[in-house]
Amino acid sequence: MEEIGKNEREEIFSSVMKAGKRTYFFDVKSTKSGEKYLTITESKKKFDNENGKFYYEKHKIFLYKEDFDKFTKTLGGVMNFIETGELPEVDAENGFDSDFSNVDFDHIEKSKE
Repeated sequence: MEEIGKNEREEIFSSVMKAGKRTYFFDVKSTKSGEKYLTITESKKKFDNENGKFYYEKHKIFLYKEDFDKFTKTLGGVMNFIETGELPEVDAENGFDSDFSNVDFDHIEKSKE
């Protein structure tokens, strides 16, 4: 029997959304234990003036099953705020925290320029 590559084995479902100069990939994958998770990849075509070639800049988010509800609720609250101007209910435990002063981004590696 032919062995299937790691990425082929894990990928369950994919969907693509084009939005102007950006493309978003939504990929449902599975861990070795069979748990499903979502990767959201933003890809943007850029031009490198130094070597005269195009390349793709990519940013990826991994969203795991235990965070789906909080993510969905927070995203919905933010989207509603954008559309209506109404602040969502503050509920840090279940998915929305308006106090960004307590967020620590020091653990995130800064992009090299």
